[in-house]
Amino acid sequence: MVRGEGGLVLVDPGIDGSDLNELADDVDRLGLPVVAGFSTHPHWDHLLWHSRFGDVPRYATLGCAKVAGEVRERAQAMAAESAEGVPLELIGLLSPLPADGGPIPGEIVEHQAHAIGHAAVLLADRGVLIAGDMLSDILIPLLDARRPDQVCAYEAALDRLSEAVQHVDVLIPGHGAVAEGPEVAARLAADRAYMDAIKRGEDPTDARLAQDWLKGPHQSNLEQARHSSE
Repeated sequence: MVRGEGGLVLVDPGIDGSDLNELADDVDRLGLPVVAGFSTHPHWDHLLWHSRFGDVPRYATLGCAKVAGEVRERAQAMAAESAEGVPLELIGLLSPLPADGGPIPGEIVEHQAHAIGHAAVLLADRGVLIAGDMLSDILIPLLDARRPDQVCAYEAALDRLSEAVQHVDVLIPGHGAVAEGPEVAARLAADRAYMDAIKRGEDPTDARLAQDWLKGPHQSNLEQARHSSE
């Protein structure tokens, strides 16, 4: 939840029905209206909504909104399989963010790593960066094998985020723990080291790879990087 002019903006709200209802309860306790939603990127778990939040605009970058519309049925199917209590009919109903940013406070930091039209929300006046699926303590950098030159795209994204984190002391990732103080820079350094190894065609040394569910994406990363360098 981000407080903006006139009310609250919900960024990537929830991952299942219980999350959405707990968030709605928190909103009710605050007594402030929800004025908009924002999705950082077009993966199903970042496209959710609930009727209790209200019928308000839900925004994303132009690229994200376009892809969300194209993959909406697939996102609904994935949500039905992976989560419980999610209103499937409300998934992925996004509009491109107006040029002036509309009701979304702060600065939108757009890049093309992890997913098309991915964006972080920089709240420099509050010292906070909402990073979407970047700079996580549990997610390794994930490359989209369907798109070309993802290694360069990820490096460019880290460069943009490096500029953004100069203004913050709190980092909120889409998955994993909040980082504060020196840990913010450590997250960035970990992702840079991972990408440097990928670029060299080497197996990265990264504690996040100890998680079994990451073995498949990790292999895809290496294959994509090697293919891109050929």
